[in-house]
Amino acid sequence: MLKARNSAAIVAVKDIARSRAFYGETLGLNLAPDSGDDPTVFQTGDTRLIVYVSEFAGTNKANALVWGVGEEIESIVRDLAAKGVTFERYDLPEATYADGIHRMGDFRAAWFKDPDGNILHINSGS
Repeated sequence: MLKARNSAAIVAVKDIARSRAFYGETLGLNLAPDSGDDPTVFQTGDTRLIVYVSEFAGTNKANALVWGVGEEIESIVRDLAAKGVTFERYDLPEATYADGIHRMGDFRAAWFKDPDGNILHINSGS
């Protein structure tokens, strides 16, 4: 029924202007051609990211968005850190942590939050 359909990611925020700046300028996402103000729609790869205002923004305690960035993870983390992004540190079994990146064997992952506290995750997967 849905296997051949596109899906979208959706994230609740408190301040749409602040979120447009974060997702657009800090993360480098492009606005979708049909985007309005609220909701705001970004294009990220083949996926659409819908950002909308909600009183429940930032209450999720799990990953809101995940990007598999492959071998570029180190350079992306450096670039985001240079733009003021702060990376989270989690106590994960058998993981080491340095320079914003958790390492578990060959797998690398980094977590950070958007201005409303939504947890965003990049990893070395594809």
